[in-house]
Amino acid sequence: MVTKVSMHAPALVAGAALLLVAAGDLARPAAQARSTPAIEAGMTGCGTGRPALREGPQALPLRNDDATTAGVTLIDPATGAVYAEVEGLGPRTTRTLRITLGPGAYAFRCVEDGPAGPVTGPVTRITGSGRGTPGIIPVSENDLYAPTRSYQAYVTAGLDRLVERTDALRSAVDDGDLDAARAAWIPAHMAYERLGAAYGTFGDFDGQINGRPEGLPGGVHDPGFTGFHRVEYGLWHGEPASSLARVTDRLARDVRALRSDFPNQRIDPGDLPLRAHEILENTLQFQLTGEADQGSGTTLRTAEADLEGTRELVNVLRPLLRPRYPGLTEVDAWMDRMAALLKGRSSVDRLSPADRERLNGTAGELLERLASIATICAPRRSSQGSGG
Repeated sequence: MVTKVSMHAPALVAGAALLLVAAGDLARPAAQARSTPAIEAGMTGCGTGRPALREGPQALPLRNDDATTAGVTLIDPATGAVYAEVEGLGPRTTRTLRITLGPGAYAFRCVEDGPAGPVTGPVTRITGSGRGTPGIIPVSENDLYAPTRSYQAYVTAGLDRLVERTDALRSAVDDGDLDAARAAWIPAHMAYERLGAAYGTFGDFDGQINGRPEGLPGGVHDPGFTGFHRVEYGLWHGEPASSLARVTDRLARDVRALRSDFPNQRIDPGDLPLRAHEILENTLQFQLTGEADQGSGTTLRTAEADLEGTRELVNVLRPLLRPRYPGLTEVDAWMDRMAALLKGRSSVDRLSPADRERLNGTAGELLERLASIATICAPRRSSQGSGG
């Protein structure tokens, strides 16, 4: 279990391989903490000072006396396995790291933003018979290349389906058959939502294809409101086919342009682990609240597509996660539970209060477990340095 202290860390997930601790825990200027012995966590003297590491649970004050912000990890110096991580420890700041240590060798590694390599402090060896937080072998950016290529192939195939289904939607509108258009809108929109992890790669195309009217001066009537949700609004608010034809034509052109441009786009390997958490985060905020609904009452269908996209992302990362995340089977189980709750459902408004509470609780539990993936698979600089 890796302990990670960061500025926006979620709560502890029971049974997860990754313990995330809130960064505000005893974060204070070093001048206020000088009376308390601390371990140096800057590039100068990394891992030196007191208190010394010992067996069992402990609270370790880390102080950065340098002039630059540092990231600090507690590692196994032989294997590079990470036991704990503190992100963004500012100059002249102290932060407390709580962890349970067992027998083994430990060292602090400090790194600052910039070209300088990490500095590894002195090694502390602990003897005893207790059990401590297990370390996790870090993931490098090279490790993420194969999953990224797999996901890129998934998106490429998904874009072909998206074009096909968007063309069917446009044809129905051009034929003046709005019932057929409403039926075609749902699978077309779901085809886009399944591509969740690629949204950051799509750039302006995402706003054009799947943007919502919030924030636009004219709201739903703003000329800048385009894409699937604009078509949805028109189809479910009595807009005539003659008026909607222009909107669906624009959507079909944007979708085709995205497919043509995608081979020139690059999915950042470091983004994949983050998206595993962020897709469902957006689902919880916009779909399970019904906020994204523009009249179709299909946000639960959208949530189902988002979950499928999340599952694909977990699958491409699975070779990296399997030896690092004991809680992976629980992630699969919670995805199955959420899929069962969404099956056959369409509108949030038609859920009973009990079903809505159950769905939100399941999504929240899954979301916290997915957050561990972002930390476990975050690419880290693993080159060894010396110091202290």
